[in-house]
Amino acid sequence: MKTLFDKIWDAHVVATVKDGPTQLYIDRHLCHEVTSPQAFAGLRKRGLQVFRPQQTTLTADHNIPTMGQDRPIRDEISRFQVDTLARNARDFGLTYYGLGNPKNGIVHVVGPENGYTQPGMTIVCGDSHTSTHGAFGAIAFGIGTSEVEMVLASQCILQTRPKTMRIHFEGKLNDGVFAKDVALYTISQLTTGGATGYFVEYTGEAIRALSMEARMTLCNLSIEMGARGGLIAPDETTFAYLKGREFAPKGDRWEKALAYWKTLKTDEGATFDKEIIFDASSIKPMITYGTNPGMGIPIDGSIPELEDVDDAGKISFEKSLNYMGFKPGEKLEGKPIDYIFLGSCTNGRIEDFRLFAEYVKGKKKADHVTAWLVPGSWQVRKQIEEEGLDKILQEAGFELRQPGCSACLAMNDDKIPAGKYAVSTSNRNFQGRQGPGARTILAGPLVAAAAAVAGKISQPEIQLAN
Repeated sequence: MKTLFDKIWDAHVVATVKDGPTQLYIDRHLCHEVTSPQAFAGLRKRGLQVFRPQQTTLTADHNIPTMGQDRPIRDEISRFQVDTLARNARDFGLTYYGLGNPKNGIVHVVGPENGYTQPGMTIVCGDSHTSTHGAFGAIAFGIGTSEVEMVLASQCILQTRPKTMRIHFEGKLNDGVFAKDVALYTISQLTTGGATGYFVEYTGEAIRALSMEARMTLCNLSIEMGARGGLIAPDETTFAYLKGREFAPKGDRWEKALAYWKTLKTDEGATFDKEIIFDASSIKPMITYGTNPGMGIPIDGSIPELEDVDDAGKISFEKSLNYMGFKPGEKLEGKPIDYIFLGSCTNGRIEDFRLFAEYVKGKKKADHVTAWLVPGSWQVRKQIEEEGLDKILQEAGFELRQPGCSACLAMNDDKIPAGKYAVSTSNRNFQGRQGPGARTILAGPLVAAAAAVAGKISQPEIQLAN
């Protein structure tokens, strides 16, 4: 009896070092401009070529501006990194989606929407949120620069086999509760280190009911509780999403792939190293109050009191609240905000924009709120325009920007000013993550939409169906 993780891992083992790591074959390698330059420099130094270039795809996302992409990048460092990625793609004969390419976008949005991401694969990228791709029933995880070089040179990687964890959600989610809320709730319960050393499989009725884009949001945030990655068994929802995408199998290859994909599920009776069960109906719309994603509460909840915090965590808890300008026991509902950010590899897909647009339709953005709405790719932007969502957003006082990682990590011009509060649909609320001194409150698209309209943290005024 094997878990889903075991089946995929075992199918990719090339060799095992006694009392050491596993040599694992990698099916798909994704690269962006931040973590790959040193890896390509290493290949040049050793006189090596990319071993299997057709299995590596490059896109520029972290450093690119989200306005004026038809002009040269103003920041010299950002421009150099993007130019270097283009040169590396050209020199090593790799597929590259640079600025101006209709397939350009955030690496973890581009992979799935083009059909690169498929069930049963091993997928790596020099980016921690590679766990996103696990939504398809794949083993996907982030790697470091030296490991990027290893994969480029050999299409293999040395990895210690992680432990397995199953997180099961019993029952159904309530209306108005979405994947981001599920993720923030889970991290708040397990803490940011609660899944360290594990690969997590998400199961249960609530998970099966999620769309593919929602599953990607959940798996994306697995890393924020310390997990190596997260995955969900593929099913008809997965297959329907993939069918017809450019790089998905076609014809007889599709039928053969489908037959294999249907075997990718945990066997009945298979054991995990750890199992956790949550009641899906107990989850409410969530926000964060501190400086890590585990510091989460329901919108109508209160920040914990100091005496409710473990002694080992009291100093960091107080430091976090001081940075955010909050107090123990305080409620955040009604708290004024300055910025909202819709986007990132967590919530920058078409369903996120549909949800946001549905809420703000017929309403107006609060005058004092600055809103950055950043699609995860040009394909998402095209869908937004084809569905007329851009007009709904414009009428409500919002401006649609060009694709990129944007204010998720502020490696471009999109930086939240010091001391300002931003309700963000991204994945991390670390100190300075969205700009020096920026105060980040993580939330889902619906909560961000409500905050943008009300100008403060608030429960959405209407309940939307999942």
